[in-house]
Amino acid sequence: MAVKPEKLDPGQLFMMGFDGTSVTPHIKTLIEKHHLGSILLTAKNLKSAEETTQLCYELQKIAHDAGHPVPLAIGIDQENGGVNSLYDEIYIRQYPSSMGVAAAGSHTLAYEVAKATAQEISACGINWIFGPCLDVLTNARNQPLGVRTAGDDPQEVSAYGVAFMKGYKDAGIVTLGKHFPSYGNLEFLGSTLDVPIITESLEQLSLSALIPFREAIQQGLDSMMVGGCAMSSAGLKAMHACLSEQVVDDLLRKQMNFDGVVVSECLEMDALSHNIGVGGGTVMAVNAGCDIVLLCRSFSFQQEALKGLKIGIENAMISKERIYQSLRRVLNMKSKCTSWEKALNPPGIQYLETLQPSHTALSTKAYNGSISVVRDKNRLLPLSNILENDEELLLLTPLVKPLAASAASRQLSESANTNSPEPAAWAQSSSVMSGERVFRELGRSLARQRNGRVLHTSYTSNGVRPVHENLINRASAIVIVTADANRNLYQNGFTKHVSMICNMQYTTGGEKREKPLIVVAVSSPYDFAMDSSIGTYICTYDFTETALNSLVKVLYGEITPTGTLPGTISKSQKLHSSKQHWLVEIYNEERDANALDNLITAVMEGTPPNQRSELSSATSNSFILHDKEVEESHFVVRNSSTNALYGFCSTYFFKSTGHGVIGALFVDPGRRKLSIGHSLHNRAIRTLLQKDGIRRFQLGSRLPSIFLGIPTGHTAERKRLRAWFANLGWNAALSRSVCNMVARNLQAWSLPDGMAKSLASAGAQFDIVYGWDYAAPILDHIKTSNRQGLAEVYKLALSDPSACGILRAKRPEDGALVGTVVLYDHRSALYDFIPPLKDLKEAAGGISSPVISPSVGEYSTLLQGLVLLGMRQIKKLGGNACLLDYMDGDGNFDGFSAMGFEVLHNFEEVSCDAATWTMIPPS
Repeated sequence: MAVKPEKLDPGQLFMMGFDGTSVTPHIKTLIEKHHLGSILLTAKNLKSAEETTQLCYELQKIAHDAGHPVPLAIGIDQENGGVNSLYDEIYIRQYPSSMGVAAAGSHTLAYEVAKATAQEISACGINWIFGPCLDVLTNARNQPLGVRTAGDDPQEVSAYGVAFMKGYKDAGIVTLGKHFPSYGNLEFLGSTLDVPIITESLEQLSLSALIPFREAIQQGLDSMMVGGCAMSSAGLKAMHACLSEQVVDDLLRKQMNFDGVVVSECLEMDALSHNIGVGGGTVMAVNAGCDIVLLCRSFSFQQEALKGLKIGIENAMISKERIYQSLRRVLNMKSKCTSWEKALNPPGIQYLETLQPSHTALSTKAYNGSISVVRDKNRLLPLSNILENDEELLLLTPLVKPLAASAASRQLSESANTNSPEPAAWAQSSSVMSGERVFRELGRSLARQRNGRVLHTSYTSNGVRPVHENLINRASAIVIVTADANRNLYQNGFTKHVSMICNMQYTTGGEKREKPLIVVAVSSPYDFAMDSSIGTYICTYDFTETALNSLVKVLYGEITPTGTLPGTISKSQKLHSSKQHWLVEIYNEERDANALDNLITAVMEGTPPNQRSELSSATSNSFILHDKEVEESHFVVRNSSTNALYGFCSTYFFKSTGHGVIGALFVDPGRRKLSIGHSLHNRAIRTLLQKDGIRRFQLGSRLPSIFLGIPTGHTAERKRLRAWFANLGWNAALSRSVCNMVARNLQAWSLPDGMAKSLASAGAQFDIVYGWDYAAPILDHIKTSNRQGLAEVYKLALSDPSACGILRAKRPEDGALVGTVVLYDHRSALYDFIPPLKDLKEAAGGISSPVISPSVGEYSTLLQGLVLLGMRQIKKLGGNACLLDYMDGDGNFDGFSAMGFEVLHNFEEVSCDAATWTMIPPS
């Protein structure tokens, strides 16, 4: 229900933060004097659940007593993993990061974690969560977002983002999607005064990065944070996205139909405050369409923003209607999550105590499910496999800052406040040599599980020092921890150096003996995801205490790890730095037919001049069988704005033989090498795997007869395509050569000398029959071959006697069929599915699908006899060309060449057992 603002109250258009764990004079002034409507709390404001509850109550009481018509919106970042503002060892549970939850592989778990998180912060008086994070990591290796988002697959990010959002909402708080239009592929220029830039075009963003935002909007997202990044591409230029009307009002509001609250990036960021100024930035943000302007800490900046808005309204730079528009949205959002009754009576500790048992179990379940063992080549896990009780384990950990909301951070803060020294006595009395603070508890946990000593020390950008070499030589196994090694390159170098040392170990007898090394990435999983020289590699996705406890359980075999790497590096663990996952849609004949014809034309025009396109004379109708015996599923990557197709893939499931076939896969030449083909192929395989009765996969189709397999007519292209499909799991070494052939000038053609004798020696009687009356023996005969599409071709021919016939070869003794081929012309239904016949562009007929009985000794002679009779019949009916639409290409072509045939297109038909297919695409 929409809420109407009673008066112009510009303070509702701001969200501001402050320093300190209690109400400060500055924030009190902002609430009382300026009617500030929203408060941002960070880890620096929040000491415990109890004190947070009291702080929220005091802030709301000040607003209430100051005459605010509605309570404050109080928001925090509580993304879990390493990004939490509120920490309380007793009452607030830790949960995995977004990517950690995605690694656990359950949307239900994502919903449960989100709801539990929201229940906990809501109990403390917080009513607005800054989540979910909807960014798609299209440049995953180099982005500071890291594990804060579900990964690099827009569909996966969408699914988990919506699950998180629904969990938050069902706990009674409002949501904020971030960071529109995506922080997943930023270019960083250096200093803090340089603005990170999105260089992707709007079209590219629409096909990938914007997908999760669009889905969240459709599912009821309450608010959206627009980033402060720059945008620079054709048709879309903005110094700061949140100040751009083109981004906020045009793209977000109009094109994506978002009518919730839009929140700006913090205007205190150096790039923005120095380049534009906070006052001017405020006016620009509001005029661009932002409903709430964020200023995190500085009281002077906050005053400047308030003054800027006031001047903007007084000078008519901002209309009152624009202010009222934002006020309505803000008040409507607040009505969903708060009331004075609720704001002044936060449940607090009493309610959190009731949640504690179930939330503790959920936290453990989530973390145990997220730990991912990416590789364990030499079966080093569990550690009991490789370590005796008296042998030493070395733990090497990097120097990293404690997470803002963590026990290590809390201890550091208390240590600084009390000037207490390091507990040196612990290091001397324990079986662990003390490393630095963040990973100390990990060392302790490892030590508690075994009798042998755990040696623990840290490493820095100084590399491998003598102390490290001594400890490595002394230990029987090594565990190295990395945290974003792709951005902290010293970690990568250190790990590779230690790996080299481990590979050069020798026994006392002089035999080479590789020392066991386990690498654990505790933040980004991309550190060594594709480095196979690291034989055992584990990912935890964050280094909270609970995550490291689950890691220890995995290392010692107490739990079996079930997590998988998210996104494009999941099942096959293949990482492509620029790989994108495109939205693949089901082909809609009414919507997409014209666009498919245009795509076919583009592919043909992109064919080199010396090559003949396999798509020549094909149309959108060529791929659609409409056969009840064949289940068709065709897919497209399309631009939903222009309806243009960027790629097409056709699949057919032939129920009679259990063949799942990819009949065509092609991409606009101008958009190749963008992973469109990968996305289409993955969707095709996922679809075929779900078919009941699937027995074999095949690349290439007899019906329709366009691509009989991988095109192999040109050596360089053949190598490229074989490698591309091999990368996707197809074994081209098991392929069979097939081709189509044509004979022209039939009207001047005559039977070659000697062929008549050869035919006679075949010892068969030949005839031609038409119609379904002859079906039974023919269909029985073709069962001797289990090739894909045969039955369907013959049934089409038998059902169309006016344009199709079956040439038969019979054994004279008993009349048994020993050979058949299908004969057809341009009037046949087959004609539409065999573009090479159309491409002859003259009166022509086709010969298709020869089946020769295995009992026949003279296979080639009988086949030639059937083809010759077919040529005669086509010539008799006025045809001047004859197409052999599907022939085995690895035989001797001399006989067919002598008959006047030449090869049109060569292919490699690749097939495999569906049960042995291993490269399962992520769903």
